[in-house]
Amino acid sequence: MADKRADLAGPGVSTYDEVARILPTEYRPILSRKEVQQGISALKRYIEDGLSRELGIFRVECPLIVERESGMNDYLDRDGSRTPVDFEAGLGLERRLNCQVVQAATKWKRFALKQFGCDVGEGVLTDMRAVRKDYFLDHDHSSYVDQWDWERVITAKDRNLAFLKDVVGRIWGVLRGAGQLANSMFPQLQAQWGEFPEELHFIHAEDLLAKYPDLPRKQRETQILQEHPAVFIIGIGWTLDDGYPHEMRAADYDDWVTPTTSDDGRPMHGLNGDILVWNPVTRRRHELTSMGVRVTKETLRQQLELTRQLDFLSMPYHQMVLNDEVPLSIGGGIGQSRTYMYLLRRAHLGECSVTVWPKQLKEICHERHIDVLE
Repeated sequence: MADKRADLAGPGVSTYDEVARILPTEYRPILSRKEVQQGISALKRYIEDGLSRELGIFRVECPLIVERESGMNDYLDRDGSRTPVDFEAGLGLERRLNCQVVQAATKWKRFALKQFGCDVGEGVLTDMRAVRKDYFLDHDHSSYVDQWDWERVITAKDRNLAFLKDVVGRIWGVLRGAGQLANSMFPQLQAQWGEFPEELHFIHAEDLLAKYPDLPRKQRETQILQEHPAVFIIGIGWTLDDGYPHEMRAADYDDWVTPTTSDDGRPMHGLNGDILVWNPVTRRRHELTSMGVRVTKETLRQQLELTRQLDFLSMPYHQMVLNDEVPLSIGGGIGQSRTYMYLLRRAHLGECSVTVWPKQLKEICHERHIDVLE
C-alpha cells in the first residue's frame, strides 16, 4: 500500500526531475502573452463582480503585513512547517515592531467583518497578496500568492452542509461563467478544449477514502476527477479511517471537527472543503479554492486540543473568537493565478503572474514552450 503520510507532507511535487516528467511535452500556447494579460483583466472584473453579487460581499483593502503577536497570520497547516517571513519595522522606535508578511488573510477577514460593521448576509472581498516561502516551486505552486479572500457573516443556523453547498455552488457558477467569458473572448480556446464542466460534484473525504482505500490523497483526487471533472471535497482536516486526515488543515479557522450527516444519513465530519478540477492542459488535478464555515469558540478549542496547539488560545485573534468579539462566518480563498491558468488553458502559473522561479524550472519550461514571465 502507498505511504499516505508522505502524501501529506506538502503541496505539489518534490523534485525537478518529477516536474520535467509531469509537464506536457506537446504544449503549444494558444494565446500570446499579451492576450493572456488582456484575458486576465476581463476575468478579474467578471469574477470580482460575480462574487460580490452572489455572496453579498464588497471589496476592502487587506494587510500585507501583520504583527507577529496578533495571531492574525495564517500558518497554512497544523504542523508548523510553513513559516512566514519575519522582520522588524519602525525605524527610531525604542522597540521595533515584530512583523510578518501574511501567508493568507484568513483570520484577518473575520476581524474585518467586525471592523467594517457587516451584518448577517454581508461580507468582504479582498485582493490579497502574500508570500509563502516554504513551498516547493513547481507548475502550480509559487512563493508569490494572489487570492480573492472573502468572508461573510452567518448565523448559528447557517452552520450546516446545506448552507455550505449553496455557497459553494454560487462560487462555482461564477467561475464557470468566467470560463464561458474566456471562451467567448478567445474562440480558439473553446475550439481546442471545449466547454467547462457544468456540474460540481460533492463528495465527503470519508467517502472518497472508502471509494479508493488503497490510494494516497492526491491519487484519490485524480481518480474522482476522471469521473467528475469538477468536485468539492467536504471535511478536510478530520482524521479518517486510515488514521490520517485527507490533508492537513490549520486548526484555528475552518471547522473540520463538527459532526455532520451525509445525504443518505451516515455520520460525517467537517464544514469545509476544496474545489478541484481536472486541468486538460496539464492532465492533472488542479485546486482552485479552499473554504469553509469558521470555527466557533467550542470547535476552536477542540481542534487546537486535537492538534496540541492550545497555547494559541492566548493570542489576540483567538481571544476574540473565545470572547464572541467576532461574528460567526463562512469564508475562503480563491487562487487568482491558478484560476486564470485553468480558464485560459495555460500549463504554468508563471504564464499568468510574475515572480521568482529557480533556474532549473525555467529551463524545463523553455524546453516545453511554456512562456514563464520575468
